[in-house]
Amino acid sequence: MTPEVTFVGTATTVLRIGGFTLLTDPNFLHRGQRAYLGRGLWSKRSTDPALTVPELPPLDAVVLSHLHGDHFDRVARRGLDRSLPILTTPQAERKLRRWGFGAAEGLPTWRAYELHRGDETLRLTALPGQHGPGLLDRALPDVMGSLIDLEQGGERRFRLYVTGDTLRRPQLAEIPARFPDIDAMLIHLGGTRIAGILLTMDARQGADVVELIRPRLTVPIHYDDYPVFRSPLRHFVEEARRRGFAGQIRTVLRGETVPLTP
Repeated sequence: MTPEVTFVGTATTVLRIGGFTLLTDPNFLHRGQRAYLGRGLWSKRSTDPALTVPELPPLDAVVLSHLHGDHFDRVARRGLDRSLPILTTPQAERKLRRWGFGAAEGLPTWRAYELHRGDETLRLTALPGQHGPGLLDRALPDVMGSLIDLEQGGERRFRLYVTGDTLRRPQLAEIPARFPDIDAMLIHLGGTRIAGILLTMDARQGADVVELIRPRLTVPIHYDDYPVFRSPLRHFVEEARRRGFAGQIRTVLRGETVPLTP
């Protein structure tokens, strides 16, 4: 089966990779509902998700880049199966377990978690990420990127990088050094700004990361669902065209399913 992604909205996707189905960053609030971003900050959602929790397919695990209200909201907290593995940061694991998600697994950077089915192995490795600049990052939740490798019969068949809500930072350079030949990347964009401070990649930073990672295919997500997202998707597409790699970008609409192969 060709690896594919269904875009639900924000950073929420359903990934079908081999015989495994994953949910990323579950945000099921609807248009007009507010997501809590911490430190007394809220943002009102501008869009509707393409799926609801009851409409999700059977899942093998949830991949959660960090614990913010636009990545794991009160709808997900109420509706998701609490026995599902949630692969996330150690900081998020502690809170999720207090909420009753006993299979939450906190992964320090470079630590891996495996799922097995028949002769297939799906390996998720936690990658570095940094949500805010300088000392401000300490006031934000820890964040991780994720590398998802599919192996069949002991041979790697597919490699996906999900950036999480990171800025372009020097530590990202270690990702392609350790994990070359990345087939596809889901990149969290949006240029999130709060009090004028950039907290997620805008078009220029996103294009820099594409050039750093060099995936065969890049699918942008997390770009227009909240007013704090200030860098629209078209800016990233224009930047990719200017730099000469627009042919390696595949945009996806909410509710649409696209292959993760070039």
